[in-house]
Amino acid sequence: MTSTPGSDIVETAAEATVLPLPPLLVLERVREFLDLHGLGSGEKIRARRIGEGGGSNFTFLLERAEGRYVLRRPPRPPLPPSAHDMVREAKLQLALAPLGIRVPSILAVCEDESVLGVPFYVMDYLEGDVINTRLPPGLREDEAARRRLGEDLVDTLVEIHAADVGTPGLAAFARPGSYLERQVRRFSQLWEVNATRDIPTVAEVGKWLGEHLPEPLAPTVVHGDYRLGNMMVARDEPDRIVAVLDWEMGAIGDPRADVGYLIGTYNEPVGASSPLGTSPVTATPGFPSRDELVDRYIERSGREVESLAWFEALALWKAAVFCEAIYGRYVRGELTAGDARASRFETGVPLLAEAAAAVLRL
Repeated sequence: MTSTPGSDIVETAAEATVLPLPPLLVLERVREFLDLHGLGSGEKIRARRIGEGGGSNFTFLLERAEGRYVLRRPPRPPLPPSAHDMVREAKLQLALAPLGIRVPSILAVCEDESVLGVPFYVMDYLEGDVINTRLPPGLREDEAARRRLGEDLVDTLVEIHAADVGTPGLAAFARPGSYLERQVRRFSQLWEVNATRDIPTVAEVGKWLGEHLPEPLAPTVVHGDYRLGNMMVARDEPDRIVAVLDWEMGAIGDPRADVGYLIGTYNEPVGASSPLGTSPVTATPGFPSRDELVDRYIERSGREVESLAWFEALALWKAAVFCEAIYGRYVRGELTAGDARASRFETGVPLLAEAAAAVLRL
């Protein structure tokens, strides 16, 4: 790879000194880290960004003469407190894997910030597709397959919520006090850090949520950003989910937070579109409606989901907060041409806040 001024990926640490912003990857250091952990071989490493541009964290495909891997890291510092914690994200997946939850295999975790300037982790490369704006072959012409994928989206969530939170690996993520109160308080604080403009509706919704906390359900694992765009489907069976990705907001908490997030960010056939704008393909005929997703969750989990409007509003409000953080990095010039979609959050964040208020009828 040949680096250029402003490149996010450079070969050597010396090249990084001439860039206006620190690179996201220094390949010689990545190679040394992989060698240290016995991951692949070969002097040359090819690296490229994968996943949606304009997202919260950065994901790279690494290819060596022997071995393909995926590296995940946060944005450039400084970072808000408790946000973008890659070490915690990796440890949660390591705790879930032995329980049969569909997560990638975490191969190595780096807490040494001298390597890339931030902690990061490396996971196994999986063959599959992440569905965002286009359906993969096998789903485009098969309405029944789209239905099966929508149902597996719910069934996978039921599996996650059935994980035993008393196992030692997961018990380490449990925290005393109210998960819902912490969510509202934390994202209210993050809004103060992230805000690039005055949007009164964000504060209004946050205040209402904090004053109307529902009675909690028994705690489960919560993904925190559960939507089709964070799933990988099998390439040969695209109606089957093989891995749940992006566990940054994972926690032990109220399972309705995931159900509310799923329906709040879901585009349903012949229905309203999600203001978040993710995975618009679920508006294609064959995918279940929001009501059908909820009904299947209740049936498969045996769990009722009262006060779901509160959780849907929480999801949209949280999305407004973290999308504002992405928009802030965009307007400060901290993202690249591949992240141009972050510009849509100029109008998207106010729309998310208004949608949350509408759910609550504020």
